[in-house]
Amino acid sequence: MNQSINPHDLGAHAVADDLFTPVDPAAFNAVSPPIFQTSLFTYDSYEAMEDVFAGRTRNYIYSRGDNPTVREFELLVARLEGAEDGRAFSSGTAAITSTILSLVEAGDRVVAVRHLYNDVYRLLVKLLARLGVAVDFVDPADHDEVRKALSGAKLLYLENPTSFVFELQDIAALSAMAKEAGVTTIIDNSWATPLFQKPIQHGVDIVIHAASKYLGGHSDTVAGVVVGSKEAIARINATSYPYVGAKLSPFEAWLLLRGMRTLRVRLKEHERSGLLLAGRLKEHSAIGRVRHPAFQDHPGRATLTGYAGLFAFDLNPDIDVARFVNSLRDIRLGVSWGGPETLVVPAKVALQIPDRMTSFIRFGVSEQTVRFAVGLEEPELLWSDLQQALHAAKR
Repeated sequence: MNQSINPHDLGAHAVADDLFTPVDPAAFNAVSPPIFQTSLFTYDSYEAMEDVFAGRTRNYIYSRGDNPTVREFELLVARLEGAEDGRAFSSGTAAITSTILSLVEAGDRVVAVRHLYNDVYRLLVKLLARLGVAVDFVDPADHDEVRKALSGAKLLYLENPTSFVFELQDIAALSAMAKEAGVTTIIDNSWATPLFQKPIQHGVDIVIHAASKYLGGHSDTVAGVVVGSKEAIARINATSYPYVGAKLSPFEAWLLLRGMRTLRVRLKEHERSGLLLAGRLKEHSAIGRVRHPAFQDHPGRATLTGYAGLFAFDLNPDIDVARFVNSLRDIRLGVSWGGPETLVVPAKVALQIPDRMTSFIRFGVSEQTVRFAVGLEEPELLWSDLQQALHAAKR
């Protein structure tokens, strides 16, 4: 199968069509893309193999590099984001690490927003520091601070909204600043997905997803994907991807393709239930603050065309966090998000990490903050569970 497919050659499609139309319709006549569960691909002759190795023709060689099912997923996400190409990984963190490593070298400096995903925070302050790469964390709302930090930097790392506390940022303004300074911009778009935010349209260079979340949508796979220009993906392919070895398996790519066929419908339900519960929590006497992008009067809302079901709320001081969590009956305690089940994670747990090298401690997340991932259950069931747990947890 030829893999030199430009997603833009297929014409413009509506979002719903993009989620269902195979990237290469001529290759897949089945209604669901097949799984190419193979480790390698063979050739009919020495000449055919030499042409591929010499770069004269394109074909598959080994599934640690490329695989048709994985390639289908990569190009689907690229097309939804309005990007030219993509590369999938075995986790979101692998996608982030490989992308950053492809762009920086010793002596470079990264600028990152505060309150970013904890493992990315540790990647920047632990691993990259060992490699001679410095990092500056900025308040994305302070554009003077950001502009000053960008001078002489190599990379700007964004999340909109940020992890756990859901701070918004004006990604169009920040991307314009970065371009003016000659800085490459990366954003983690896992929260919004390509259906609720398209960062490339607002000047961002590279978009990353923890595909384990809403893209997969069923809590049954761990994966990541990065999309951008052909040049950006080629740089990743040449400098980090082959050597890190964090490839996505064909079966997990197939699970992701399956999940994305229902992405539009699932996100609408997550949004509907999330807004309903966030609004009720906002009025509850036991809640000090609801950290939901819909309730923030901020320019960063302008790039969002919808709201995911993930947000946080701050329990009042007279509510015992552990007792609240332990009193929940239908809502589960667990990390990650984006699947059918509703989950909570109390910041108080993350604050116990032994080495204390977390963005929670660095940027001051309250131990009364609880992250709430609204699933696909009946929202009235979830509301009833929240009410009884809040009542039980009052000191």
